Amino acid sequence: MSLLSDAFEPCVFVNATRQKDGVGGWITVFTDGEGFDAAIVLDSSTEAKIAAQMGVTSLYTVTTGRELNLEYHEIFKRLSDGKVFRVTSDGTGKKTPPSAGLNMRQVSAEEYKLPTTTEKEVKT
Repeated sequence: MSLLSDAFEPCVFVNATRQKDGVGGWITVFTDGEGFDAAIVLDSSTEAKIAAQMGVTSLYTVTTGRELNLEYHEIFKRLSDGKVFRVTSDGTGKKTPPSAGLNMRQVSAEEYKLPTTTEKEVKT
């Protein structure tokens, strides 16, 4: 065990599927997907504070093992409190090399509220 792995918490990907609602429209259904472990830390940097004053939601740094590449706009949920996050950066560049003793990859994320709207099907 290491300090990094001690900080990891169980998370799951959030999968979105579209289904007909039975009255001519569509609904988006969100379900829990595959699990993974991540350390999620609130970003308290000066830049994050300035962004928060400009209306940006809370920003977080998410650390995983380098074998997991969280992709831009991917949605996941922390199981301990049910908080949902959306990835706001690309994880391909911020990772340790395979020869490093520390196995990690980092992305930025924001708190995210799952949409609950229904879309009407367009008939032509």
